[in-house]
Amino acid sequence: MRIRTFEPFWLVKNGLLNSYPSLQKNIETEIVVLGGGITGALVSYALMEAGHKVVLIDKRDIGQGSTSATTSMLQYEIDEPLIELSKKIGEKGAVTCYKAGIKAIRTIGDLVGKLNLDCGFELKKSLYLAHDVKAADWLKEEFKMRNKYRMGVSWLSDEQVLKTFGVRSFGAILSKTAASVDAYQLAHGLIRHSFKRGMEVYDQTEISKTEHCKDGVVLQTAEGFSVQCKKVIYCTGFESTDLLKEKVAKLFYTYASVSEQGIACAKQLKDILVWDTADPYLYMRTTEDGRLLVGGEDSSTNFPFFQQQIKERKHLKLQSKLDELIPENGFIEDFSWGGTFGSTKDGLPYIGASSEYKNALFVLGFGGNGITFSIQAMEIIVSMLKGKKHNLEKYYKFGR
Repeated sequence: MRIRTFEPFWLVKNGLLNSYPSLQKNIETEIVVLGGGITGALVSYALMEAGHKVVLIDKRDIGQGSTSATTSMLQYEIDEPLIELSKKIGEKGAVTCYKAGIKAIRTIGDLVGKLNLDCGFELKKSLYLAHDVKAADWLKEEFKMRNKYRMGVSWLSDEQVLKTFGVRSFGAILSKTAASVDAYQLAHGLIRHSFKRGMEVYDQTEISKTEHCKDGVVLQTAEGFSVQCKKVIYCTGFESTDLLKEKVAKLFYTYASVSEQGIACAKQLKDILVWDTADPYLYMRTTEDGRLLVGGEDSSTNFPFFQQQIKERKHLKLQSKLDELIPENGFIEDFSWGGTFGSTKDGLPYIGASSEYKNALFVLGFGGNGITFSIQAMEIIVSMLKGKKHNLEKYYKFGR
């Protein structure tokens, strides 16, 4: 058996791209962004562009939390199907949230081009597969609703999917808007850009205590230094659930494998993201260097002592599922890892203020398209700081 470490592919591939000092003094600023992953990178960039004075702090090195473990599949689709989300928040709201995802993918593409960031960004299509006959029935209804609102979708029969992509299914929705990226590289690129424009960045700086007052926030580091600010933006992902009494997300463990380069089936899959309707679902995409990334097998339980054994078992299941979809796929595992992620009751993120904390905003983009939500947060957070209402605010608010 080939044993691999838990180090994600993106971290091994890229290494430590940039390093910043730890905080070794008392400072004052307007806004503190906590979290130096892709969410913190996007939000801090937007704040700098809006003219705010920003300090970004991370307890790890930049991008070494969930950002280094994400599969970076950029989809407008929400974990909750459009037809199901409509039942929860109304058809108008559901369509608004889905279309915001389409806009977000175009936004990040424009931003990568504008800043000329080297992050493997590629526009792709998305293929949502029905894994059995029953799933095909409701997936056709999902297609009809998306098509009703002109979301750029088409329905493919099982024969069409097999002929075009070499994948077995019971039919599929093909969406024309999707993308892939190296989120670790993108986070580093954005933070470096903001740093050069004057944003202060401190990594390996753990915040041990926060005091939220009516006039601002005081953060104390584990080494005894203080940071005074008017606002703090929490971009700390699933770790934020420890701060909040409100149950905003259910945490789970998910797994991913990356093949060796030159996999045989990569050619027909190069321009699409693939996921299916099974529970737990499987997803896959190619990387810019000719590998196939396969992930899924989400689990709500994880035993730290047996992590290696669980990981190996999960990856055998992923390989088995891949073999069912694409026989003779030539997949030889080169890297594999697991990571903690979260899901919400409606598939939507939590972006905005919590009544539990004064002068604080949260950007918690849970789910399979968390990065897409974080892109939307760039605009939402800036609007909130200006005292303006955003059309997505009511769908992403706390206490909903």
